Amino acid sequence: MLNEKVSKLINEQVNKELYSAYLYLDFSIYYEQQGLDGFANWYMVQAQEERDHAMLMLKYLQLCGEKVTLDVVAKPDKEMNKLMDPLQFGLEHEQYVTSLINDIYAAAYEVKDFRTMQFLDWFVKEQLEEEKNAEDMIKKMELFGNDSKGLYSLDTEYAARIYTAPSLVL
Repeated sequence: MLNEKVSKLINEQVNKELYSAYLYLDFSIYYEQQGLDGFANWYMVQAQEERDHAMLMLKYLQLCGEKVTLDVVAKPDKEMNKLMDPLQFGLEHEQYVTSLINDIYAAAYEVKDFRTMQFLDWFVKEQLEEEKNAEDMIKKMELFGNDSKGLYSLDTEYAARIYTAPSLVL
């Protein structure tokens, strides 16, 4: 059985991961409307990843015999007016998610819940990758996004991204 605080934080994180999926789906729709199918694809894949993160946490709670309580998923509230906006919002969001994962880890550490800490290790590493990807996309857009050929090249690069389910074993 999990510590009450740890269980509550993971339960809340399930909802926050679902919000992340919803947010990235919104980014995908925005880029689709702009005619940037590759950017739309990149964020569609990102939405799938976030949904799976929620499912991994949900499954962990179930394996620990905890009650899972789903909450309302908030509507994304980001207004996007420039092609750079979703990229910057994405980095800010990933930094926020990193802080949430760190908070859960700290709570598990406080009560010496080594099993949960081990489970969260994968998410800690994943967040490093998520932030790096977001930073790289911003850098590339700053370098090449104002040139139509450069933007086309970036869009083509992002169109090649495919979804790969997480390899975390519970």
